[in-house]
Amino acid sequence: MKAKLTVVILAFLVMSCGDDFTNLAPISQRNVDNFFTNANDFELAVNGAYSALHLDGMYSQSLWVMFEMRSDNTDQGPDVTGLANELAVIHIFNENSLNQFLGDMYRDHYVLISRTNVILDRLGEVTMSDAQRDQIQGQALFLRSLAYYNLAIAFANVPLILNEVTDINQSITQSNRQAILEQIAGDLSAAEGLLPDSWPASQQGRATRGAALALLGKVHLMLGNNGQAETALRAVTTLGYSLVPDYADLWGAGNENNSESIFEVQYRAGGLGTGSPFTNYFSPSPFLQNGLGNARNRPTESMWEAYEAGDLRRDISMARTYVNPNTNEVVEALHILKYRSEPFQNNDSDVNWPVLRYADVLLMLAEAIGESPEAYGYINQVRQRAGLPDIDANTPGTFADKLLQERRVELAFENHRWPDLIRFDRAEQAMQQLGLTARMLFPIPQREIDVTPGFTQNP
Repeated sequence: MKAKLTVVILAFLVMSCGDDFTNLAPISQRNVDNFFTNANDFELAVNGAYSALHLDGMYSQSLWVMFEMRSDNTDQGPDVTGLANELAVIHIFNENSLNQFLGDMYRDHYVLISRTNVILDRLGEVTMSDAQRDQIQGQALFLRSLAYYNLAIAFANVPLILNEVTDINQSITQSNRQAILEQIAGDLSAAEGLLPDSWPASQQGRATRGAALALLGKVHLMLGNNGQAETALRAVTTLGYSLVPDYADLWGAGNENNSESIFEVQYRAGGLGTGSPFTNYFSPSPFLQNGLGNARNRPTESMWEAYEAGDLRRDISMARTYVNPNTNEVVEALHILKYRSEPFQNNDSDVNWPVLRYADVLLMLAEAIGESPEAYGYINQVRQRAGLPDIDANTPGTFADKLLQERRVELAFENHRWPDLIRFDRAEQAMQQLGLTARMLFPIPQREIDVTPGFTQNP
């Protein structure tokens, strides 16, 4: 899968967003019609959809800014000048509708949506086996659902575009979070019946039935449909996933796509344009041999203090100090360790981004079931790996408090914290502890307001 992502599809550059606006220019019908002639063309198109996950507005940059740095997990570090100010204002809830990271996120998620819509609309035009058609449709539905889930969490009120855009004058209206999540739930329910439980090793990294079910469970939790979430998440537990025995063995290029991995964004280093930037973004400046460490997405003191005494995950996930290799001086600087590697060159690492993993599923299943011995059993599976004692109903705190705490330390720096705070209705409380006043939605990028009559800005 990593090798396939290096393919550049000229026709797909035509099909994706040519402008920075949701109001897309019409697709070149001649190029699209000529491109889709057989099943292999759709396989290439699906690869083009996966490649959108690498865009700056998706997992390579905007999502960790908007879902981790927005929360109490991380901030941008001491530098708040220049471009760093665009990061700083997001952490303190002072960004405006011109913020670069918001604009990138909005645009690039619709690039992915556009690519999947073309695939889904044209899939019936070409002869192929039922199995091929199902797998292509399932992958496109999953990827579109993932994009809409992120948009629904960040902005709530965005266009729900479900078909190929062919008319520059097409009317576009906003849909609310509820409507978007309900659409996603329907799409994922269809996708899980179309996708395989696993792929051959040469196709590793593609969406599976487990990925569709795990995201479906998350969406139902956001909708408050705990019973439906439980059904989806229980199904994931039957598919052969398991926690890796050692939390340290989740991280690093050598541990990718392990038994706990449900869906990862695949990156490949080597000067191919498909490497990941996380090691450079998150490491202190002199920490690396290749490229520059930017020390962005810095853990907060609140994050450091969130771990219980003896929790093995803290020192695997983050560190307080590093040794300057040039001077051997010990330098005090909180930084993330989960994505460390030795990049091939600047912003060019093999390290993947974990989107869904089995520990997340176990904790979501506990949430869906509600406080009970069974739910604590799932939480304690995760805690036992961390070297911590079991908890139960007699442990201080509400069930929601204990679950949210466990999710924070288990899934730190993996883009779950801000969505979790929204789902648990704890964003305002968590940010007050940092002296910040939370705002639940990001502003709609101003360019969207300017070019689309009738769009309403978020409060």
